[in-house]
Amino acid sequence: MATIRKFEDVDVWQKARELSKEIYSITNNGVFSKDYDLKGQIRRSSGSIMDNIAEGFERGGKGEFIQFLGIAKGSSGEVRSQLYRALDQEYINKEMFDNLYNLSNDISKMIKGLITYLNTTEIKGQKYKK
Repeated sequence: MATIRKFEDVDVWQKARELSKEIYSITNNGVFSKDYDLKGQIRRSSGSIMDNIAEGFERGGKGEFIQFLGIAKGSSGEVRSQLYRALDQEYINKEMFDNLYNLSNDISKMIKGLITYLNTTEIKGQKYKK
């Protein structure tokens, strides 16, 4: 397995960036753009996924990374809940909902897999290297 040297190389961060980009795109259009509360909340939670992955990685320790990955996973669930609200208000159609829901769900699974890996590896993190 290749060593990951920066958070931008983490596959799940790249997927989270893709999700955030899509969320920003859909919230710029139509009536969704006028619902400032939901628009802001779903933007923040989608951004929180990638930001917490990045912050946890940059902390340099396995324990902190796992902690921040847990927060990112929670934010992914929050996005899915907010997508239901957007669907119920007819801000997005079912196809858009399904695509974004599935992307967010895939991100949650990837985060869970990364947490599982980190919990079983002997690697402690960059800050513990001598």
